[in-house]
Amino acid sequence: MAQLMSGKIVSAQVRENLKKETEALIESTGIYPGLAVILVGHDPASQVYVRNKQLACEELGFHAFEYKLSENTTQEQLLDLIRVLNKDAKVHGILVQLPLPDHLDEQSVLYAIAPEKDVDAFHPMNVGKIMIGSYDVLPCTPAGVMELLDAAGVEIAGKNCVVVGRSNIVGKPMAMLLLQRSGTVTICHSRTKNLAEVCAAADILVVAIGKPKFITADMVKEGAVVVDVGINRLENKKLCGDVDFENVEPKASYITPVPGGVGPMTITMLMKNTLRAAKLQNGIKD
Repeated sequence: MAQLMSGKIVSAQVRENLKKETEALIESTGIYPGLAVILVGHDPASQVYVRNKQLACEELGFHAFEYKLSENTTQEQLLDLIRVLNKDAKVHGILVQLPLPDHLDEQSVLYAIAPEKDVDAFHPMNVGKIMIGSYDVLPCTPAGVMELLDAAGVEIAGKNCVVVGRSNIVGKPMAMLLLQRSGTVTICHSRTKNLAEVCAAADILVVAIGKPKFITADMVKEGAVVVDVGINRLENKKLCGDVDFENVEPKASYITPVPGGVGPMTITMLMKNTLRAAKLQNGIKD
């Protein structure tokens, strides 16, 4: 029977520390960490995510700046707003909620955010810093996975780590973070041959492919640590991950549930990035 790596528990612990750090920062400098969130259009899931980010800001004592733009917003209007926020000293982090409406160029929008205010760590400068291991902020989901592994006391050095999924948001940076901790990393994707065998050799298996219950028990080694980044809604409206939890859990030593595993960590890591950005922009070193 695997031990659960609970994102709810670990997230609450991290937020408690962030709240204390924020209070100390405000008391000593008068600086409130400021996060600007831009939402274009009316995507229901995006609206929920934005609301959750606002609530997290309120909980920690951050200033939240919300910009709700119509779905007809032009590329230039959006870039103009980002330019204004880049210059606003009260805003330390800028987040553009994805996905954007089809007529907007996502890449050029993300690249317009000043690297020091890019709290999602999507800007090529921040991606490059992760590659060389000299970063200021990390992409929120991979950073959350690392926090969960550390909280569980999972040793990464020398372990066979398999990441299923090669997205710029999760798969690639996840592989880099495991590699920096001396894991031996394999990245798998839709063209990987003998995927089941590769996964079954993993000591630490991180799955982020967006396919419900894709990883089955025969693809998991006895005693493996399994991290499920996926979140899928089944026809019966229930949420499930990319891992067949019910059948994999008895084989794993540690496993994340869905929901309540990696999900709660993501917004918490966004808050951590925003606080760090606020300090760095004001010349305060941790």
